[in-house]
Amino acid sequence: MLMRTDPFRDLDRLVDQVVGTPSRPASMPMDAYRNGDTFLVMFDLPGVGPDSIDLTVEKNVLTVHAERTRPVGADDVEMIASERPQGSFSRQLFLGDALDADAIEADYRAGVLTLRIPIAERAKPRKVEIRSHDDDQVAIDT
Repeated sequence: MLMRTDPFRDLDRLVDQVVGTPSRPASMPMDAYRNGDTFLVMFDLPGVGPDSIDLTVEKNVLTVHAERTRPVGADDVEMIASERPQGSFSRQLFLGDALDADAIEADYRAGVLTLRIPIAERAKPRKVEIRSHDDDQVAIDT
């Protein structure tokens, strides 16, 4: 059996964990999708207490701020491995005018923060009535 050796594999993994990648930021991975008339945004925040999550909306900018701290008493121990990021994390999303920022719902369960952002009524497709003026025809005498 042949094995490929990459001397920089551990360094690459460490950089990906600390800095992240374009598709997966290290601090707060996110999925976002549309389901009917609602956008759902899900943030992975394992190990973060619900009291340390702050969600704000200012104009069209939604900001999620969270803090993960070391367990109580962790200062007195010798760390053997420390791969989980600690500290403050934040992520901003720019909400389009088609979304109703006043009706956002947030739920935190099993380390996942789920936001439900409804589409604004003014942005939903609607039928436009067409008026006909055929009954108002006037005869022209020449």
